[in-house]
Amino acid sequence: MGEKQEKAFETLKDKLTHAPILALPDFSKTFELGCDAFGVGIGVVLIQGGHPITYFSEKLKGPILNYPTYDKELYALIHALQTWEHYLVTKEFVIHTDHESLNRAGKIK
Repeated sequence: MGEKQEKAFETLKDKLTHAPILALPDFSKTFELGCDAFGVGIGVVLIQGGHPITYFSEKLKGPILNYPTYDKELYALIHALQTWEHYLVTKEFVIHTDHESLNRAGKIK
């Protein structure tokens, strides 16, 4: 095995054995919610100060699979807001999505 392959293997081994550490929430700081939807699933992360607090993903099934991307993104956002309402209900928070029509509609990032 060459030097390049050895370095790639060590990097992969490190990534697989050292999971990112979740931070504890600080209610004096702003929460950020990152949402994304793709063909067969959604992924959402609650972030604070650049560190993940919690996250979830879901494999979509049934009629939701036939939703357009806009609706899948909105589904992810609504599911996240319901799941983490206890973190978000008391103050303003930031929503990050990469779906352009949601960004224009709600003026969210």
